[in-house]
Amino acid sequence: MQIGFDKDKYIKLQASHIRERINQFGGKLYLEFGGKLFDDYHASRVLPGFEPDLKARLLEALAPVAEALIAINANDIELDKRRGDIGIPYAEDALRLMDAFRGMGLISNTVVITHFTGQPHAEAYQKRLEKMGIKVARHYVIDRYPADIDLIVSEEGFGKNDFVETTRPLVVVSAPGPGSGKMATCLSQLYHEHQRGTDAGYAKFETFPVWNLPLKHPVNIAYEAATADLDDNNIIDPFHLDAYGEITVNYNRDVETFPVLHAMLEKISGESVYKSPTDMGVNMVGFAISDDEVCRQAACAEIVRRYFQTAEQLRRTGIGSSALAKIELLMNEAGIDKDFSPARAAALLRAEITGAPAGAMVLPDGSVVTGKTSDIMGAASSLLLNALKKVAGVDLETYVVSDEALQPISHLKTEHLRSRNPRLHSDETLIALSISSATNPLAAKVIDATDELRGCDAYFSVIISPTDERTYRKLGINVCCEPVFESRSLYHK
Repeated sequence: MQIGFDKDKYIKLQASHIRERINQFGGKLYLEFGGKLFDDYHASRVLPGFEPDLKARLLEALAPVAEALIAINANDIELDKRRGDIGIPYAEDALRLMDAFRGMGLISNTVVITHFTGQPHAEAYQKRLEKMGIKVARHYVIDRYPADIDLIVSEEGFGKNDFVETTRPLVVVSAPGPGSGKMATCLSQLYHEHQRGTDAGYAKFETFPVWNLPLKHPVNIAYEAATADLDDNNIIDPFHLDAYGEITVNYNRDVETFPVLHAMLEKISGESVYKSPTDMGVNMVGFAISDDEVCRQAACAEIVRRYFQTAEQLRRTGIGSSALAKIELLMNEAGIDKDFSPARAAALLRAEITGAPAGAMVLPDGSVVTGKTSDIMGAASSLLLNALKKVAGVDLETYVVSDEALQPISHLKTEHLRSRNPRLHSDETLIALSISSATNPLAAKVIDATDELRGCDAYFSVIISPTDERTYRKLGINVCCEPVFESRSLYHK
């Protein structure tokens, strides 16, 4: 994988900027953490060199002066809302976040339940946390939020919320997902701090959009594609342009809410040092891009991926037509189309020739390898095995998985597990390859090459099974599927 982002420079710049903000506010900063903290795969795809846990590593460097609060919306607890990327409920992800913060050396012992109105599952969740020794604070729904500033910044507004005692200069406020109430948690804490005579400030840790890249830079367009279902847009920050005469990029929701947020900060502390939402953000990503062209190409690939992911969701659920239409417009803006990756044409051609589902993958050297459906392997399994052979330097015609390893797995599936499909999924193929490696050095060589496929793009002529998709995700391979089911069944797992 070509590198376009300097992760060490980013950590240095971002950490330095956060320390400056702490000092700016007299030694206490509430930092709202936007985006994913530990699993930022979007950033790692559009900024090659940005590792998924890079923001966590940055916080680890600040651990001696930092602690963390986890905010979770009571309605999300009630509805058992889940993270789309890793599939776990927000209620469980809050605990996962807390474990991760503690593992980095930050103090993390409080969960803030926001939008609380007495939801039964939220109350049960609080009791569960308290039995585990975790402190819980309740933040309540405030009438006419965010319009009535006088009510919000009063004893009947933020004053009704539980205050969380914190001891370190930097307080990171994170959450399992959007809409969790991170910003309101920060502001509520600020209100209580100032009521107690403590100087404290607020800032927002941001990654996208990148404020000092052009509005139509592919990295910023890719972020719009990633949030197409939210119907939000990147725009020029008019407040920053008016205050400084400088063009910067921001999110439309942040721009729309800035006047209210600015008024709240003035009401809480008597003044606001921020003249624009861009001012409010702490985002040094743009200064750490080391190769703009590499990031442009990676971002274009991500835009196309988002198109196929949304098209697949639409095919599965019937939901997402407006998001798909928006991504089509974004592809036009970026000057790309569905055939941006050569893997698509290769997969469709192989499927046409064989008359069965097929796949293709672009390897690190730029070459394309394909895989077809056979009696014993599905297209995902065949493609994975061929790709591993190619990067390991093993001839594609060489058998590295023995029949003695393949047949028993197929027999187990059909005869004992009652599966109608005798073909091996990609995880089962890897197991068979591992078994073969005990006696076949070439099989061992092939399985040792799995890390070389990380970051590669795979394309399939049909929607592959969730099992295969999970295996590819674990291997770090990006997957796109033509929005077509392999069978005409009405029910698809």
